[in-house]
Amino acid sequence: MKVAVVGATGAVGETILRVLEERAFPVERLGAFASRDRAAAVRFRGQPHDVVATAYEPLAAYDVVLFAGGDDASKDLGRALADAGKLVADNSSTYRMAPGVPLVVPDVNPHALGDARLAPVANCSTIQLVLALKPIRDVAGLRCVRVATYQSVSGAGRPALERLEEEERALQTGGTLPAATPLPSAIARNVIPQVGSFDADGNCTEEQKILEETRKILELPMLHVASTTVRVPVRFAHSEAVFVETERETSAEELGAALAVQPGVQWLREGIVTPRDVEGGDTVFVARLRAEAGSHRHFQLWVVGDNLRVGAATTAVRLAELMLTARRAESAA
Repeated sequence: MKVAVVGATGAVGETILRVLEERAFPVERLGAFASRDRAAAVRFRGQPHDVVATAYEPLAAYDVVLFAGGDDASKDLGRALADAGKLVADNSSTYRMAPGVPLVVPDVNPHALGDARLAPVANCSTIQLVLALKPIRDVAGLRCVRVATYQSVSGAGRPALERLEEEERALQTGGTLPAATPLPSAIARNVIPQVGSFDADGNCTEEQKILEETRKILELPMLHVASTTVRVPVRFAHSEAVFVETERETSAEELGAALAVQPGVQWLREGIVTPRDVEGGDTVFVARLRAEAGSHRHFQLWVVGDNLRVGAATTAVRLAELMLTARRAESAA
């Protein structure tokens, strides 16, 4: 397979390269693409690779194209490459809610992929949320979901990570910082209750993504979903405090048993889990599952996952694997 990674020099792109190696994806030839040419800018299987400026013609020479993010590149090239027969997994938000385009989380709704050649990767916060919600939906149905997110700085890209480091150094040394920042406010020793831009109703784009994508993936178009998304001074891994109301009466024990067998999820019956605990892994952890004040319909849980891996890179590679398997099955039929 000839495999291209667009945005290969970014945080998600570098993680995709690592995941391709770890999962032994059948890469016979790798193409690394970004906004401009750079010599030996990335490494794959221990070897340096040049990075080429992103454009349709060089990308069209590849069988699989993985977009690491950036709506502009995906909008310009993603559908055109899929229409040309390439298998495209896209980490941007460009096609997630497009009519006729499946939005798939491999351990939640793989059946929805069908024979699609264009597979958007859901929002990082949504992915870990729906992994925890699926077994609850299957056991007792879902009437309402409320969530407060605690999102790592890496979710805003490498410039935000660098800004966090700069602010931490400045606080320790008394140094000054340039006014320009990729974040809405200072992040070191702080939290920012805004991820994305605000709409006329005061919701930010991340909150709207969680609403729309959760409904689409879980196939519950009328599900009540409300969220407040917050950026926190953590480098990697997102955390979520989730509050659910089920359709049918159930218990924490029954929900815990369902979570325990959900692929991609590790349920902790006791104790806690923190972002640092899950860095570098592809498992979403669920802890602190409990009923509210003796209720049989209202429950709370704590959900943590590595946003660069399960929330982006690993899901992109797994979607490419599913599309490749479907294509091979089609060819063999």
